[in-house]
Amino acid sequence: MRVSRLLPLLLGVGLLAGCASSHVLTGTPRAPIDPAQVRIYHGPPPGQYEEIAILNTSSGALTYGEQNKVDSVLQKLRNEAAKLGANGVLFQGTADGQRSGGVSVGGGLGRGGGRSFSSAGVGVDISPQQKYASGVAIWVANPPPVEPAAAPEAPPAR
Repeated sequence: MRVSRLLPLLLGVGLLAGCASSHVLTGTPRAPIDPAQVRIYHGPPPGQYEEIAILNTSSGALTYGEQNKVDSVLQKLRNEAAKLGANGVLFQGTADGQRSGGVSVGGGLGRGGGRSFSSAGVGVDISPQQKYASGVAIWVANPPPVEPAAAPEAPPAR
């Protein structure tokens, strides 16, 4: 296979691997549900619940902005829990990945067909630091009702 065809394939696989979520089953999965039905809990929910799996995820290699990173990992936790039939995620926390940015400099000389050539290049890694998150996929028997978001107040008339 030629390098020009192999490079996009490798880049695609690398991007997908960088965005992967994983789970380790600790209980019995249920039928998948809509991720919109999965609620994030920052402490144990009231009443009984059943653990289904331990979840781990990351924000992805191209997610910029702290709020976007947190939103990304929370949505990925919901998606992974929904695949397992969990209607809740007991959020365990987040951590920042290691900074991998840097500058690379390269050069080369060559000779071919009686001609000489040279090249130089500089590469800069500007990829953001990833955010990692973990949680426990749970099934809550009687989840508390979801409170509707409060409507923003209109500014006072002048």
